[in-house]
Amino acid sequence: MTVQKLETQVLTLNAVDKAKLISILTQTLTNGSLGIKKTPGVCGGDACIGNTRIPVWSLVCDRRLGASDAIILE
Repeated sequence: MTVQKLETQVLTLNAVDKAKLISILTQTLTNGSLGIKKTPGVCGGDACIGNTRIPVWSLVCDRRLGASDAIILE
């Protein structure tokens, strides 16, 4: 399957299925172990989901505002 065909199929997925796909891809890229890391100079040194610029505090705020897993992953 080509990337173009895959992209076409991904665009037809609903939000929940896209979130599941993101989770699967993330696990395969990181062997399932993202961890939480602090890197000087990245996001002001705040704790982030491993090797990303997604700060943990942002996910906590999303959850407090009532965001579901699917919405957060999207």
